[in-house]
Amino acid sequence: MLEDIRKPTLEKERAILVGIFGPDTPRWLAEEYLEELMLLSDTAGADTAEKVLQNRPHPDPTTYIGKGKLHQLKQLVAEKEADILIFDDELSATQIRNIEKITKVKVLDRSGLILDIFASRAKTAAAKTQVELAQLQYLLPRLTRFWTHLSRQKGGIGTKGPGETQIETDRRLIGKRISTLKEKLEKLDRQRTTQRKGRESLTRVSLIGYTNAGKSTLMNTLTESNVLAEDRLFATLDSTVRRMQMANHEVLLSDTVGFIRKLPHGLIESFKSTLDEVRDADVLLHIVDASNRLVNDYIKVVEDTLKELGMNNPKKILVFNKIDAIDPEKLINLKREFPGALYVSAYRGIGLEKLQDRLEKIIEEKYVEFDYRIPMSHYKAVAYLHEVGIVDTEHYDGNYVSIKGSVTKEDKERFKSMLSDIEPLIKN
Repeated sequence: MLEDIRKPTLEKERAILVGIFGPDTPRWLAEEYLEELMLLSDTAGADTAEKVLQNRPHPDPTTYIGKGKLHQLKQLVAEKEADILIFDDELSATQIRNIEKITKVKVLDRSGLILDIFASRAKTAAAKTQVELAQLQYLLPRLTRFWTHLSRQKGGIGTKGPGETQIETDRRLIGKRISTLKEKLEKLDRQRTTQRKGRESLTRVSLIGYTNAGKSTLMNTLTESNVLAEDRLFATLDSTVRRMQMANHEVLLSDTVGFIRKLPHGLIESFKSTLDEVRDADVLLHIVDASNRLVNDYIKVVEDTLKELGMNNPKKILVFNKIDAIDPEKLINLKREFPGALYVSAYRGIGLEKLQDRLEKIIEEKYVEFDYRIPMSHYKAVAYLHEVGIVDTEHYDGNYVSIKGSVTKEDKERFKSMLSDIEPLIKN
């Protein structure tokens, strides 16, 4: 059987973080990336003992940072009493094996770290299934790493066969498990599709953004709910849906998993079903942390991830959050660069009325007027208009009710089908 790569520890592990910079990634940007990696490590439960950057035009194919730097890293591991090395890029099985062989400590790459965080934070059946699927897809090409104990044996008859056979056995077991998990996700996806059909009459608004942009805090403030909101990466994994009542309309607001740069491809694939709330949304609110130095980079990461997921919703509002945490000059520059965006503080409740006004205007673009004279015997049709539309006037005249207002085009068509057996007096 495969060894458990997530054994629980009583004390926090001490981690050394490793990255590279060069022509494509300047040093200051690589330092910012390691800061984010440190936040990821903290979320996973590790303390950062040291951060190491190596100047290279591209990663070394066998050791990532080069043999000379790797031997220096081995000395640093001993000095800092580190338990684990975490690299900011995805490593191959060969790189992991070579680094572990020299440093004698556990090695994890960025993808493995993110998967570990997701595994620890998954709560629902869907999230647990998605994470397990992504972990197995990540593990499959790296199986040789878990059989390095065979390389310590002397060569000869009877040493290679069992190891290779066991690896093939594990590959078959993992392949079967992946097929099972995919079938389970398809079933869960059908269940969610059925649930969403019951909410089709309401406008759906979805919060998207880079992880830790403040989406959950904004959702809590707008809906007066208590969705988990922490100052940590990936506080939310599962889609959460709440009703939000505004001045004239009620909408369904959904909060989804945050995006991040270099998000493991397998994780994106497995979380596509959870992100259906985003795909099916009528309006997307792209939440951005205005206080972050890499605002433009994070906006691009979210936009690129949406494209990868095939989500190109034209109704998208850019919302800069945490404006209370930036100086006035930066706010002026942001407004100059992004004139159509909204600027809010979910924590302090700043700018939320403008956000709701913008949403109401978008919703009302879908509305058309109605002017009906309906027989009283069809009171359910009148009730339906009150439920889904905005009624301006209502007047009872004998056995009829005259009613005016506005409703979405889709709901107007549904209303007409309800009265297909009679001829209501439709004036518009």
